[in-house]
Amino acid sequence: MAKTEGIHFLFATAGRLFGISAAALLLCVIPIHAQEQSSASSGVLTAAPAQAQASPTVSSGIEPTGAAIPSKIAAKNDRLFFVLPNYLTVENRNQFEPLAAKTKFKLSAKTMSDPITISFIGMIALTGQARNSNPSYGQSFSGYAKRYGTFYADTGIGTLMTTSVFPTLLHQDPRYFQLGSGGIWHRTMYSVSRIFVARTDKGDLQFNSSEIAGNAVAAGISNTYHLQNQRTLGNTLGVWGTDIMLNAVCNVAKEFWPDLRRKFRKPKSE
Repeated sequence: MAKTEGIHFLFATAGRLFGISAAALLLCVIPIHAQEQSSASSGVLTAAPAQAQASPTVSSGIEPTGAAIPSKIAAKNDRLFFVLPNYLTVENRNQFEPLAAKTKFKLSAKTMSDPITISFIGMIALTGQARNSNPSYGQSFSGYAKRYGTFYADTGIGTLMTTSVFPTLLHQDPRYFQLGSGGIWHRTMYSVSRIFVARTDKGDLQFNSSEIAGNAVAAGISNTYHLQNQRTLGNTLGVWGTDIMLNAVCNVAKEFWPDLRRKFRKPKSE
């Protein structure tokens, strides 16, 4: 009996790590942002005066425009590999405009209502059903619904914490600012380092507390609805570390995707 329970625990833990990992992969490519390179439009919100930062800042040498991007999200958006929403990537890092606090929360809401998000989580849940992860959920439609709800909650809470709550509280920008030039190794190291370096709403560089703390809080909250045998410190730390690792990998994809997209869309006559 003890051996059987141990096997079930291993499968449940592996299933949770798989689900959270896939959710983290989803998070790094679908959180939404306003179209920062669109032409100026009316109704732009005025940025609130910057408050004192809890972490030390370093000037990025880029002068922000002082106007916050409005909460209205542009209809035309980029897709990573032409499928996954890629709205948190700023391709021209020298054209910095802060996001309004209201926008940061609207982005999370749009992320979780995106058809790709809903479909992707459905596939994760279906995979979990096929692997019989968390056997206590069962193999019925009810079991699938439980798996779907768990994975959706993992994704939604992670998105909310890293895109909206912590960036608003800490006055940090949740977007990825592409380097866009230099060698492959240099750009890869830059993209990975953005896990630990963020821009403030003023455009300065600062430790990325929103990413690190946001994922930690999300992993902790997930213990309130995951199965009892998964609520261990080791498992929670594993989920947190997996989220951060996958987000680093996704930053690399965001860095090089614009280059690939331009090659794919190059006119045949050239």
